[in-house]
Amino acid sequence: MKRHKVHKSYAEINERIRQGKAVVVTAEEMIDIVERHGEVEAARRVDVVTTGTFSPMCSSGAFINFGHSSPRIKAHRVWLNDVPAYAGLAAVDCYIGATEVAEGDPLNSVYPGEFNYGGGHVIEDLVAGNVIRLRAEGYGTDCYPARKVEKNITIQDLRDAVLFNPRNCYQNYSCAVNMSDKTIYTYMGMLRPRMGNANYATSGQLSPLFNDPYYRTIGVGTRVFLGGAQGFVAWPGTQHNPNVKRGKNGVPREGAGTLALIGNLKEMSPQWLVGASMLGYGVSLYVGVGIPIPILDEEMARYTAVKDEDIYTQIYDYGMDYPKGTARSLGEVSYKELRSGQIVLNGKKIYTAPLSSYYKAREIAHLLKEWIEEGKFVLGEPQMPLPGPTP
Repeated sequence: MKRHKVHKSYAEINERIRQGKAVVVTAEEMIDIVERHGEVEAARRVDVVTTGTFSPMCSSGAFINFGHSSPRIKAHRVWLNDVPAYAGLAAVDCYIGATEVAEGDPLNSVYPGEFNYGGGHVIEDLVAGNVIRLRAEGYGTDCYPARKVEKNITIQDLRDAVLFNPRNCYQNYSCAVNMSDKTIYTYMGMLRPRMGNANYATSGQLSPLFNDPYYRTIGVGTRVFLGGAQGFVAWPGTQHNPNVKRGKNGVPREGAGTLALIGNLKEMSPQWLVGASMLGYGVSLYVGVGIPIPILDEEMARYTAVKDEDIYTQIYDYGMDYPKGTARSLGEVSYKELRSGQIVLNGKKIYTAPLSSYYKAREIAHLLKEWIEEGKFVLGEPQMPLPGPTP
């Protein structure tokens, strides 16, 4: 067991937050503090480091209870603004997935499809307070005789609206290129032929799980910034896989951990939940997430000072290898290189572009910092750790 020179508990840090004495900095600010003072002194000085990311997160959606009608209905099929929602839950519960498209959308029959409206847009419209057209059909039972309900609703008309995202905050994600001879349209955006561009999708040194690579402070029950409100880590996200190649700093060099997140949709903001139309691919939802990292000791100070130049990801060909399920890494690249605007692969300069917004990630980290400094946000101590790497 490691011995640390600095020891803090969640209770101690939360008490400092309540008293307005906590020292809170963003992950960007922590880099300079550790460089100037060293990790031990930084751990003594800083209580919390805030992180942020704002990126398309397809595995997202919302549970909605739209309340009983008169006469009552057992909803068998549900649409919100003509977007199908899954109704196989209970009489008036449904789940609207971020990637579901509006009924009648031509999809990719006219290639590349525009995918102008879908579940992600419904969620954005709900949190914006816009009117949504609800349609529900039932097959009729003795206790739920109605066969059809149709009405306009807003989020305030809903009994319950809960954002529940099965997989968010991927701990690293691949860089995508296209080695084929034609332009392709993917969830990583449009990729030009013959490696004409390279797209990536992580906020680098600000990204939550890069700042706690072994999930020491992030687990079930961790309180987070989610969509402009307070939310929680509900479980390890789907496809959570900590057993991947890591650097000496512990940071995964490919996709690894993920988080399932939950929060009250009624408290959220369209500034931080934004529907996305991805040409030729489908619809998604941009989700804003920020996670506070308590500096329990000097090890956490070191982790939260990670820099883009020390974070690497793999480059994959989405033109041929990826769709065949035979993806092999074409090379490795740092986030410093990616954020510079161009990388070099096989001797060729390739322009890069992010799907995520570093500007918005920085905004989230600063906003979360303000909430903590003002005593509006205290740390949620994990009640169960996320699965870590197998020894």
